[in-house]
Formats: sequence, C-alpha cells, structure tokens
Amino acid sequence: MKNRRLRIRPAIMVLIAAIYITWPGLQATASQLPYETYYKDGFGQLVKTQAAYIPAGILGTGTTGLLAAADADASRAASTEETNRLQLNQPKDIFVDGKDHIYIADTGNNRIVHLDEKGDFVREIKVSESPLKKPSGLYVDQAGEIYVADTGNNRVVRLDAAGKLLKEFGRPESSYLPAGFKYDPVNLIVDKRGFIYVTTLGAYQGLVQLDPEGDFISFFGPNKVPFTLFDAFKRFVYTREMYQRELRKLPGAIANSTIDQNGFIYTVTKEIQTDQVKKLNIAGLDQLKGKGEFAALQPVKSYGEFFHYSQRGIRPQLNDITVDAAGNITVIDAVWNIISQYDLNGNLLFFWGGDVITATSKTGVVKTPAAIASNSKGELLVLDSVNNLIQVLRLSEFGQLVHEANQLTQEGRYEQSEPLWTEVHRLNAQYTPALIGLAKAAYKKEDYARAEKLFYQAGVVNGYSDSFWQNRLKWFQSHFGLLMNIALALGIAYLLWNALSKKLKWSLKLRAKSRPKRLLTEQLKHVFYLIKHPVDGFYAIRYENKAGFLSSIILFLLAAAAYGYMQAGTSFIFNPAVHVGIDLLPITVQFVGIWLGWVVSNYLISSLLRGEGRFRDVFFSSSYALFPIILIGIPITLLSNVLTLNELAIFNFLKLVIILWVVLLLIWMVQGIHNYTFIEAILIIVLSLLALAIIVILIFILISLSIELVNFINSLYQEVIIR
Repeated sequence: MKNRRLRIRPAIMVLIAAIYITWPGLQATASQLPYETYYKDGFGQLVKTQAAYIPAGILGTGTTGLLAAADADASRAASTEETNRLQLNQPKDIFVDGKDHIYIADTGNNRIVHLDEKGDFVREIKVSESPLKKPSGLYVDQAGEIYVADTGNNRVVRLDAAGKLLKEFGRPESSYLPAGFKYDPVNLIVDKRGFIYVTTLGAYQGLVQLDPEGDFISFFGPNKVPFTLFDAFKRFVYTREMYQRELRKLPGAIANSTIDQNGFIYTVTKEIQTDQVKKLNIAGLDQLKGKGEFAALQPVKSYGEFFHYSQRGIRPQLNDITVDAAGNITVIDAVWNIISQYDLNGNLLFFWGGDVITATSKTGVVKTPAAIASNSKGELLVLDSVNNLIQVLRLSEFGQLVHEANQLTQEGRYEQSEPLWTEVHRLNAQYTPALIGLAKAAYKKEDYARAEKLFYQAGVVNGYSDSFWQNRLKWFQSHFGLLMNIALALGIAYLLWNALSKKLKWSLKLRAKSRPKRLLTEQLKHVFYLIKHPVDGFYAIRYENKAGFLSSIILFLLAAAAYGYMQAGTSFIFNPAVHVGIDLLPITVQFVGIWLGWVVSNYLISSLLRGEGRFRDVFFSSSYALFPIILIGIPITLLSNVLTLNELAIFNFLKLVIILWVVLLLIWMVQGIHNYTFIEAILIIVLSLLALAIIVILIFILISLSIELVNFINSLYQEVIIR
C-alpha cells in the first residue's frame, strides 16, 4: 500500500503542475473574448454565463480559407488574384448547404460566391446569360440547384449546380395579388416539394408562396395586427369617414426566413414588439406560441434580447434567423449587434454581443450583422456587411454541454440528461435551464419533493404545479385515515352543539340583554347586517349613525392589510411574482390613494347631482364596502397554497366574487346614502370614476411641473454660484 501511494503521488504532482502552468493561459483566453454571454429568465433577471460560442476565425479578410482566431486581429495577407476573387462588397446573405459549402450573396459585386467547407474560394456565379443585379438572398436545395433572390431585377432565378440559368420567376400573375403589390424579392427558401417562399421587401401580407413552376399559390405566415381596446373605442365612436382617414394599421413585414430539415418554416420580423420569431407548420400555424417553460409568466413572448434596461427605448430589430440540426434557433439583431439563441420550443439558451466602436474588424465582433447561418459542426457563420467578412463562431465546451443536455431533455430522455445538467449546474449554479433539466429528471424518477424545489428555484409554474399535485396526492393518501377521523369528530361535535344550543339559547339571550352594549362593537357588528341587507345597511349608516370614524378606519386598515396579504401571500402557482419578492409599499400606497380618490370624487359628483350623503357618510360607507376583501380575500389566499393549476378556475372564480361583491356594495352604497335609484347609482359611479381619472392626471401634471420648477431653480442657483 505504501509503494502504491508513492507511485500515485508523483502523478498527482504532475497533474497539479500541468494545471498550474496552463491555468494562466486559460484565463487569458477567456478574458480576450470581445463579448460577454448572458442568460435571462422569465422574470427578466440577467445571469452572466460562460461563453457559449468562441471565435474560430474570419472569412473574407483578404485571405483564402479560414483565418485562425489567433491571427485574425493581426495583419491582413497580401493581395493575389485568388484573394481578390474572395473580396466581398456589401454582402447581404449567406447559406450553408448539406456539404457545409458556403454560398454568399455578394450584393455589391452582383454575384454569388461559392466557398468550400474550409472557406477556400471555389467559384463565383454571375449568370452570364442573364446577369444578376444586387442579389440579396439565396438558397441551395439538396440537388445542388441554386435559387437567387435577384432584387435588382425584381425576380427569382433558379440555377443548376453548375450555375446555368434554368428558370426565372418574375412578378406572379394572379388576381389574388393586390394591384399595388410591389415585388422586390430579398430572400427565399424552398421546401422539399419544390415550393418557393419568397420574402418580399415591405410585404406585410406574408411570404409569397409559389409552386415549382412559379405560379402564385397564396401568402404564407403573415403577422397579425394587434387590436387594442382603444381601437375598439374608435371603431364604435368614429364615423366611417373619420375611421377611413385614420392611418391604416398594418402588420409588420417579414424580414427573413429559413427552413429546417423537418419542413418547419421560421420567419423573423422587425417592426413588431412580440412574437418576432415564428415556427410555422405547413398550415401556417405558429408552433412556438404558448410553448416554453415560462409560458405562464410570458403568455405573449418577445424575442431578441438586450443587456441593459436603458436599451428598452429602442427595441431589437431582428433581421435574420438560422436553425441548427438540433432545432436551436439563432437570431441576429441589427441595432444592438446581439446574437440570441433559443431552443426548439423558444426557450432562451444564451445571448451575447459586444459594443462596436470602430469599423475595423475584430475577431468575434460584428459591426453590422446582415445574415447568419449554421453548419453541420454546430458552428455559426455571421455575415458582416460593413467589414465585408464572415465571423465564424464555434461552440465552447460549456455551450456544447448545454446543447447536448438540452437536446436529451427535449427528446424526453430526462434521466440521461441528468449527469450533463449536473455538470452544467456545477459550472454555473445560476443558469436556470440546468435547474429545469434537473427538475424534469427528478420528476421522471418520481422524486417529486426535489422536483418541486427545483422548479420553484427555476421559476417554472407548470412544473412546480405538477410536482406539488403529486406531493399533495401522496400526502392525502398517507393521511386519509387521520382526515376521516377528524371529519367524523367534527360531525359528532356539530350534532352535540345543536342539541346543547337549544338548552343554552334562553340563558345566552338573558346574558346578552344584561351585558352593556359598546358602541364600537355594535358599529363593527353592523357590517354583518350590511352584508345581508346592503341597501338598508347603508341607509342606516346615513340616518341611524350605525358607523363611526374608528370602526371605519379599523375596517379600512384590515381591508388594506388583506389586500397586501393577497398580493404577497398568494401561492407561487397563481402569483409568480412572489418568486422575486413583492414590494408592498407601492401596492399599499396605490390602494390607499385609489380609495381616497374614490371617496373625494364620489362626494363631489353626488353633491352636484342632488346626492343626500355627507362626506363622512361616503367615507364610512366606502370602508364598509371593502369588507368582502377581508371576508373572502384572506381565505382564498390561504387556499391558494393547497391548490394547483388544475383548480385555477376555482381560484379565479373566488377572486371574481370579491370584485363583483365590492362593485355591488358600492352601487348599493350610492343608493342607500344618496337616495338614488339603481340606474342613477350606476351613472354616478361612472361619473365618479371619470372624476377620479381627472384627479390622477392633475396630480401627475402637478408633480411633473413641480419637478421641472425645482430643476429650474437648482440650475439657476448653480449658474449664479458659478459666475
């Protein structure tokens, strides 16, 4: 044993020495990356991760073939006839075929450039029999035939593998095409049937779908126009002539598209705020809608990430998309130069990018990303239209690990993915997809307690609810006997109480008569009478002094506390915001402000319209009308912690009962204290809400003007002091 230890010790020493020697080099490599990689969860929390992709080299920098990342920022090679052929001029599109050959739409040189899998120049395609003019998009099918979106000639051309012209498709003739439709092809894809899907500049109708002969089939995958409540109001109020004079509301035009090996068509749109990326089946239905781990948090998803909240003012403008063999979706943003990657269900994996200061090329940084493509090795090729080059990015070890683990998870092989996700979690404990993968593996192994904990840490509502349901079921099964005994004991106790209560009834009445009545207690008890007889109860507040200042304040404070408890105490399943914490101060201020505004506005409106209630009556009655929040709000908040998403209808129904009950009490309040009819009470409430809105607007204007005045005085003071 001693000799064995002596043999192992030198090996350990050598390993430590090797790590010690190579560690500075590893740190230097990581620190030399010109961009940072991040992940963002469903709550918008930013997490810095290890680099998912690292620069592998540059194409099109005056050298033939791939320029190594270590040499890319050094001097550019001397010019030769070969390198001159490779020199690009404002390229617009890039395509990688099944053999990893690269095709570039060299728009400024009116040609297509063909490179092999190593990036060496193969040929240029200019179509001498019918020259190309500003080609902006291209596609190569499995047979090697080349389709080009020849934008300058307003056509699509089909070439054979040798680059000879086979057919050209001009503007299709069809009665279904609008007369003013402008046909400017900028990109295209072709499915396995030979159907062509043309992206046309500014065409909000969708992709132009053509059959193999070039005949128009239909528009495919158009975006929908969002219809807001204000639009409905305009349609209801405006005359036909007024509505026609409004600017036409059009959906965003598709900017680019791609197709995967399964025939799904992916589109990307610039001018819209949500659902910028779509995964369309043959019927044109979006397969990403409602998918994703955070669908409960983000029912309407936005694609294209950004680093800082200050960037929210200018939304990302996604201009190209690519899909790798595993179905991972990668998009590029032309505004912030950020590359975002999602899995096949639209879940974010990574996003990265770097600030570009100069126009000079730097390995891994793209000045103006025009297009993106992926090859069979999982590399990303990003086309820079300003620097006229292609940045090649390859998966890092961390990125490869995440891709492999996520692919196993998406295929349902949760147990096989667990070791990989464990390693990812070890490398980055804050990376949420690792938590989700481990949670799914635990659920598959029926370790529901661990799955529930991990799903909660990840912020995944559906998974947490399913795990909680399983744990709840196991608890009920193990405690069923005890629960039945408790129910039986309660039933017997109820029967005994009914029997004894008859004997105690008269004695309790006599004690109640002899006990002195306290005003505050009687006023608080009046709320229960008001629930049974609302109109009479509010009438009694007005004319019989059944409410007081102290009792009203107590009820209002209890209602405010109950409302705050509903916001902070509701289960994560029904209120995911509790995962990141609830700030009760603004919620309480908002509740108190709206209530006080209602009291003031209702009193002012009713005073103008022969209302009989005094300010104190409105104040007292409005407090009493909040009692359903206390009576139902606290129990359903407690109940939410034992319910799952399967009982969502019950939870929502009880919340709706609170709202409707409070609204009805306010109507009956206006009836009882102001002596209005039911219809008049509704009208007064509507006018009171309008007055409340005006008060809020005036307060905001006053605050804004006050801030401006303070800033003016401060700047004037500083000017005087400086001079």
